[in-house]
Amino acid sequence: MPKLKSSELRKLDDEELQENFLELRAELIKLRSAAIRGTLKKETGKIRDIRKAIARVLTIMNERKRI
Repeated sequence: MPKLKSSELRKLDDEELQENFLELRAELIKLRSAAIRGTLKKETGKIRDIRKAIARVLTIMNERKRI
């Protein structure tokens, strides 16, 4: 999944943001389980990118709740 920018995420509607969030969570779970098994080699930095993308999505979702 390409790196998501906040400006691109703000253009999405609520349902698309929710779908994006669920996809990112599933990918994070898959990467973490691979890391625990020891099969994750060159993608260890990808976990950090996924976590940051999840934080961006959650931030935008929470901003919309406040307004």
